[in-house]
Amino acid sequence: MTRNRWTIPVVLAVTVFVHYIDRNNLSIVLPQIAREFGWSDQQMGQYGQYLLGAFYLTFGAAQILLSPWAERFGVKRSLMLSIVGFSVCTMLVYPLGGSLGALIGLRLLLGAAESVHMPMNSALVSRWFPPHERGRANSIYVAGILLALASAPLLIIPLAERFGWRPTFALLGAAGLMVSVPLVATLVSDSPPRGLEGPTHAKHRLNETLQAVDRATLWLYIAAGICNAFCVFGILNWLPSYLNRTRGIEFGELSLPLSGVFLSGILGIFFWAYWGDRSGKRTLLASVGLLLAGVCVLLTAIAPANGWAIGLLALGVFLQSSYNAQEFATLQGMVPSERVGAITGLYNGATVLFGGVGGSLIPGTVVALTGSFQAGLLSVAVGAGMVSLLMALLTRRLASLARVL
Repeated sequence: MTRNRWTIPVVLAVTVFVHYIDRNNLSIVLPQIAREFGWSDQQMGQYGQYLLGAFYLTFGAAQILLSPWAERFGVKRSLMLSIVGFSVCTMLVYPLGGSLGALIGLRLLLGAAESVHMPMNSALVSRWFPPHERGRANSIYVAGILLALASAPLLIIPLAERFGWRPTFALLGAAGLMVSVPLVATLVSDSPPRGLEGPTHAKHRLNETLQAVDRATLWLYIAAGICNAFCVFGILNWLPSYLNRTRGIEFGELSLPLSGVFLSGILGIFFWAYWGDRSGKRTLLASVGLLLAGVCVLLTAIAPANGWAIGLLALGVFLQSSYNAQEFATLQGMVPSERVGAITGLYNGATVLFGGVGGSLIPGTVVALTGSFQAGLLSVAVGAGMVSLLMALLTRRLASLARVL
């Protein structure tokens, strides 16, 4: 077991990278699936919303139900079981994913398998890092998400074009399994051994005064998380189809535009995490960032060229990462350390269950009704405005609580 605690979020970043490759591969190859199944744009919106939404349904519900049990069972053991489960589900697409019904079933299983992964990551960070370091520690493994989003098109599109999308799933699932499990087994521990906690951990436990927040404050934050998840998954699920069908970019040429958009998020996550840890104004940074991100999405409707639209989306993702950089650090400061896994499961489960499913169904429904992927994308701007408003209210509420405490 390593004695360098900063190795742990790096390992978690690798597992999160694999997690998000397995989660988002379907949205990337959705244009290829639609061509194979002969779907029109309207059918793509109709059937795609069920394919994409199925994952978030079980992913969210299972997090709420399983995270308390997983934390009691053991953070490390639960993390390894999750990795094995979602890797196997991804590989099973190759032999079983030949129909819409089978794909929906496999996506339901994938959501359940991935459910406890992020809550266990959050529990590990809360045990190994004091509050003033958690923004950066969380950002290291959250950066694995953005790195996956940026590199997935470069990896998946060439593989899908060469071998087909179903064999690509098998390759991705097997590779992720072989990389992630040995790293977690050798380099991750449930909590610091005695003697390694040091004065840093003990000193800053007193800073967790916000764990006294009431349920109304916690649910206000969950509501903001739901709207943020709607924005995130709305972009993730429908951006490839928007660029392909609305902007006319060929499937084989999507790699660089998609990678550029999500690379901006990697820069953003570390930028906003640094300022969140330094200033302590996590909720205020997120409120302003999401307001500006929504403006960027709105402006894509009048962007005169593809380059302008892609640039606006990249800037929007950079600004939206102001929320993701503070997300778990804010939550970890609201609850006692021994309950971080369970409460993260409740938060992440609720946000994904409603925001993730909404990010699949609402833009998909708009596309199905209008035949316009641009209209579907604009619904994300409304969600960003809601996040900004809710985080502004949360900023005021937390400030009031801090004065009382």
